[in-house]
Order: sequence, then structure tokens, then C-alpha cells
Amino acid sequence: MKLKIAQVSPLFESVPPRLYGGTERVVSYLTDALVEMGHEVTLFATGDSITKARLVPVYYKALRLGHCTDPLALHVLQLQEVAERAHEFDILHFHTDYLHFPVSRLLNLHTVNTLHGRLDIPELKRVYSRFLETPVVSISNAQRAPLPMAKWVGTVYHGLPENLYQPGSGQGDYVLFLGRISPEKRPDRAIEIAGRAGIKIRIAAKIDEADMQYYEQLIKPLLQQPHVEFIGEVGEQVKGELLGNARALLFPVDWPEPFGMVMIEALACGTPVIAFNHGSVPEVIRDGQTGYIVDSTEAAVQALTDIDKIDRRRCRQEFEQKFTASRMAQAYASIYTQLLQQQPPYTRRTLTGKTDLVYE
Repeated sequence: MKLKIAQVSPLFESVPPRLYGGTERVVSYLTDALVEMGHEVTLFATGDSITKARLVPVYYKALRLGHCTDPLALHVLQLQEVAERAHEFDILHFHTDYLHFPVSRLLNLHTVNTLHGRLDIPELKRVYSRFLETPVVSISNAQRAPLPMAKWVGTVYHGLPENLYQPGSGQGDYVLFLGRISPEKRPDRAIEIAGRAGIKIRIAAKIDEADMQYYEQLIKPLLQQPHVEFIGEVGEQVKGELLGNARALLFPVDWPEPFGMVMIEALACGTPVIAFNHGSVPEVIRDGQTGYIVDSTEAAVQALTDIDKIDRRRCRQEFEQKFTASRMAQAYASIYTQLLQQQPPYTRRTLTGKTDLVYE
């Protein structure tokens, strides 16, 4: 069944992002894959986005690259644009956290919301307890733990275009830390692991303004060590080469990781992953088959010495079987169909002489 679908992306990055970006990359891959499946898709995003769908720009370029003082204001404008055109679609798919919840309730149309971030934030319980009727999708089963009361309608793992990355040889004689410099990602731990294992490490990561103090005080001094090479933020082509040539990806996270795109990027390149056992890690990595799941720095060092035991072809096969964009799009299309077979969660009834919205 051909569907008319609205994809609503955050405005912080273009779709897809020029360099680093998580949510907007997923939106890009999902949107294009849905178009390829034959659906009619409209993307609400920034004007510098590139998509196979019909693009509705709210702002001319990614907010992170411009001089935007109040990003919330532009997201409110985007939400108004979506609301005014909502009647054009069978379903509205939001990727903008809870911002749209009150409007979606008033519209009383079919919506779904993918939660891309961490959910162990105290205020979120109050929000999701108030909007129990709003259908939400998790990106890992582990992500759901802080909000068991939410209306979960599925878990859909992120996916990448099958030919985006090619398997590499792993002959670069280095390990890689890829993504973002932040306390929860623990680049300091990655540097220590590589040093204790006696292998070079390349760090290809962006530094957000919010993490600049952490970088300056704790990470920058560590970059002076002889086994460390800091590359900075990289785009897709460089990323693929770095991953493909790396002996392993180090993913020493210290937080409940909702998914971890970099792990499936590594698998797509045939590169095994050494990851700490937090959040989604056991759902993405098969311990002893596509990498090693560890609980300490010592265990990570040992895993690195054993990394050649992992079959790189098995890593690529795991990606092809579980983490492609086409599989992701098929899973979301199934959720759309299921939701469209149900009534929207709110109906208008007359109570005490006035019209209210009542949860059924």
C-alpha cells in the first residue's frame, strides 16, 4: 500500500549532515528508502538538505552551521508548517522528541515519534506520563527502560544504505575512536586502552561547544601522547577509509547508549567493535562474533590482543542481515500500517457543555 508520509527532522543539521550527525542521518536514510519503496514522502527539514523526497524547508541551512540565537523558535515554526499541512498525509513521523506532543493531540491524526536520545532524564517521566496515548518507537529495547509507561509500538534499529561503506582490510595497524568528544563517550578511556595494548589510536571526532571545557581540561593533554593521532570531525568518505583500515573500533561508552550508529558503521566496513556493556551494546554487537563486549579497561585491553580472532566477513554479514536502510524502512512501513488500522487516540466529545479531547 502506497502511503503519504511526512518525515519531520530536527533542524540542527541538514539531511543528511555534512559531517557528524546522528538523527538527521537516520532521517535521510529512512526517507530515501521509503521513497525507493514507492511511498510518497515529504521531508520537513533545512533548505540545504538533499533528499529523494519532496522537501519543505523551514530554514535555509543547518542551525549548527549558521548563527541561530534561538533554535527553539525555528522548530516552533516548523511545527506550525507541519500542522497546517497535516491533512495532506496518512501519517506524520516525528524525530523531534516531545516538542509536537500537544499539537499532535489537538490534530488528532495518525502520528508516530522515534525517540533518538537518552531517556533517563527525570523530567521526561512527567511528559510521557501525561501523553500516554502518543505512539513512540525505540531505537533499541534497552532505551525503553526509563519510560516503561510510554506507548511503545515497536523497536526499529537504525540502518545504513547497503553500499554506503565497503569492507576494509583492517591492515592500518591502529584502532579508531569515532564520533564525539564528550564525557559519556569516554575518549580518555579509549586512549588508555590503546596505550596499554601498545597500539596507535586515531581519534576522528567532533567537539560540541557544550563539551569544549571537558576537551580542553581532560582530553587535549592526552592527545600529546605518541600513540595518539587526533583527526577531528570527518565526512563519509574519510570515515569509511578510517573504519575499513582500523583493526577495531573502540566504543568505551559510559552511559545508557540508545543505539550507537558508529557500531553499525564499523560492521558495514567489516571492522570488529570493542564496546563497554551499556545500553544497546548487547543488541548490536555479538560478543565473540562481531567484536567483544567488556566491563573494564583491563578486559578491553585483552580483547584488543584477541581482535584478530574475529572474522571481518562475519561483521559485514551481520550488518547486511540486521542494519541496512531498506530493512529499517520496511520495519517502519509495517508500523505505519499497523497504526493506520487503528483509530487516532483522541476523539472529540461534548462534556459539561464544551468540547474537550478525551483519551479512549
